[in-house]
Amino acid sequence: MPELEVVASRYATNRDRRQLWKAAIKWPMYAVAVMPVLVAAGWHLARNQPLRWDQLLVFLLAAILLLAWENLANDVFDADTGVDVLGKPHSVVNLTGRRDRVATWAHGCLVLGLGLMALVAWRSSPAVLVLVLACCGLGYLYQGPPFRLGYRGLGEPLCWLAFGPLATAAGLLALAPAAIGGDQAPWAQIPWRQAIELGSGPALATTLVLFCSHFHQVDEDAAHGKRSPVVRLGTGTAARLVPWMIALTLAFEWAPVLAGHWPLTALLGVIGLPPGRALIALLRDHHREPDRIAGSKFLALRFQALNGLGLAVGLALGPLLRPWVGGPG
Repeated sequence: MPELEVVASRYATNRDRRQLWKAAIKWPMYAVAVMPVLVAAGWHLARNQPLRWDQLLVFLLAAILLLAWENLANDVFDADTGVDVLGKPHSVVNLTGRRDRVATWAHGCLVLGLGLMALVAWRSSPAVLVLVLACCGLGYLYQGPPFRLGYRGLGEPLCWLAFGPLATAAGLLALAPAAIGGDQAPWAQIPWRQAIELGSGPALATTLVLFCSHFHQVDEDAAHGKRSPVVRLGTGTAARLVPWMIALTLAFEWAPVLAGHWPLTALLGVIGLPPGRALIALLRDHHREPDRIAGSKFLALRFQALNGLGLAVGLALGPLLRPWVGGPG
């Protein structure tokens, strides 16, 4: 694609390519991929269940590969619509000028990630692979033709569903002791109640990252027909939703503590609040200034990562600190 090669050449001469590649790799974003299984691990430890560390490590690697597929495929599909040509110099397609090569990388990550998930499922429950395939299907619906539901403003609910109940249920099953489930059919083993209770808050924090990624590119999205929630609502109204999303994330996580289902230490997820407050202030004061809010998604990501890790560690610490802080027996 010659036009992409021209774009790549222009960015090479006008910007620091090393910084662009750092932005393209987006390594902090992989916190969203690993969080469901880390929170599931904390949940198992909170119940004094033995943790299958080998399963955890393979699941983590597979999740990272699958999110790499999602990111690379998103660059490929956005290159087809032209939305990234001028507004996203760190698109891998823009940097390489080779859509075909990036598509091959994406397919490779998908095959490797699903292969590792198949191994995890073989050592636990077939339902793990089905749940992960459902997550990948939602990811394709979000970005892939002919659906492109992200262009219709539906990316956020798809994100919540994939990184919430589905991925969390897969993590809970993958890490469960082999004896759990007995002779039940694989589909009957899916712990939907626990997955919804455990995954709702962290998944909303992940959805906030996607939501905040739209603020600085409203004009470009609107020009190419991408009707994200921020385009539909306007930056002012969308910015006023951010405090509610943060508050609801914490409410989802505090309710099980108040109900006695989780140990008091699960409140450790509150350590994500400082970057959450900074995000609220940034978007409240500067939502009309794209250059100043370009990093808002990274503040959202910091909130997501600290909140999720705090929750996972807090759950895991519950049995150790129960004599002092109380909690479910």
